[in-house]
Amino acid sequence: MNLVPELLVWNASHLARAIHAREVSCREVMATYLAHIDAVNPRVNAIVSRVDNDRLMEQATERDRELDAGRSRGWLHGIPQAIKDLSDTCDIPTSLGSPLFAGKTPEADGVMVARMREAGAIFVGKTNAPEFGLGSQTYNTVFGATRNAWDHALCAGGSSGGAAAALAMRMLPVADGSDMMGSLRNPAAYHNILGFRPSFGRVPHGPGPEIFGHQLATEGPMARNVADLAQLLAIQAGPDPRSPLALTQDPGVFRQALPGTESVRGLRIGWLADWDGYLPMEDGVLDVCAGALGIFEQLGATVDAVRPDYTPERLWDCWLTLRQWAVAGSLAEIWEDPERRVGLKPEAQWEIEQGRSRSALDIHRANVSRSAWYAALLKLFERYDVLALPSAQVFAFNVETHWPTEVAGQTMDTYHRWMEVVIPGSLSGCPVISLPAGFDARGRAMGLQLIAPHRRDLDLLRWAAAFEAAEPEWLGREPDWRPNC
Repeated sequence: MNLVPELLVWNASHLARAIHAREVSCREVMATYLAHIDAVNPRVNAIVSRVDNDRLMEQATERDRELDAGRSRGWLHGIPQAIKDLSDTCDIPTSLGSPLFAGKTPEADGVMVARMREAGAIFVGKTNAPEFGLGSQTYNTVFGATRNAWDHALCAGGSSGGAAAALAMRMLPVADGSDMMGSLRNPAAYHNILGFRPSFGRVPHGPGPEIFGHQLATEGPMARNVADLAQLLAIQAGPDPRSPLALTQDPGVFRQALPGTESVRGLRIGWLADWDGYLPMEDGVLDVCAGALGIFEQLGATVDAVRPDYTPERLWDCWLTLRQWAVAGSLAEIWEDPERRVGLKPEAQWEIEQGRSRSALDIHRANVSRSAWYAALLKLFERYDVLALPSAQVFAFNVETHWPTEVAGQTMDTYHRWMEVVIPGSLSGCPVISLPAGFDARGRAMGLQLIAPHRRDLDLLRWAAAFEAAEPEWLGREPDWRPNC
């Protein structure tokens, strides 16, 4: 029989209350989590660049002293965290999943990281990510692949795959992630947890050399329940003078109690499904998501099939152009050095080569297409409160497979075409959440994306909380995260 410390079962909000009530010390929390990480991380390879245990225990002791003196840093006071290996940490190497950056430590924390540290988090290491976050499969030549918490023969998704697996295996009570092409949503879907891509500007990114042009990716929270998700968002969000495009709303709004099931009565949901057959889907994906939508209908929401007044091929072309431009802009200096270029994985080299071939007029046209997509969404939001899509087009696949080359008999012409379903949300700049939608007959998890109008992040969290309060049976399922005897 496995004897599991009770605090590993607690969610992050419960743990925070217990720490502040002095029911459990920060040292006890840290010692318990470190022992658990040592025991189960080898199964999935989710947490990398581990910090020395003695150093972590010293930080936990200091957090206890602060509480003894009546000082709390915030909701994360004394709570172990591991930052995604794409976000800068001033005291832990940030490899970006690349051998070119392995072992290199940035000079300063990123904005989001600094906020989590200021709120009391203790960083035990980093969570694994694919090279430069490219691809929704978490593997790299620095640390290897992260495995799915439910079935270790399957992939964890990505690029926040390490964070998702660590959450599902209860090595972390809550986690950060980032999302360009579904990186907060796809791994959440594959682990029966929550991933939240906030409105663009909600969580300031940086500091960095370019703060105006690149508007595809954002950082955000992941959690096993909606209350924890909202609490972490409250810490990550808010304006910063170094980020001129940041939203100015007080992030304290996300700390309020979320309502029960009554908040979705009368909610109008537009179900995009597979975009009238345009998006190939593995058998079972749409059925699982339809089951999740049924929960909303039971609570009094209406669900209607809808097709946007916009050509999906145009959306894909827009995405290719803007993503290639963004990747080429950030990595071109490496590509121009032949000795360093060979250190880039083929997918990264392809993105850069394609981006370098794009003209200024190509970028302008893509931005016009993106603007037209937003206008089409505004028309949809006149009829619907929220739009729904699957979080992925395939279930988690073999961890040795870099990416699916075929979906439902249709050949994938790029390394990321199999995740096309996430780009409507990414290009919108709107808040998007991935809710646990259930499991297929093989026990593989899937998620349901909900897209809300821009800046209505709090409403989206409320609807998610109502879904959670209905207690779909699959929400209570967990992978085998307990240590072996």
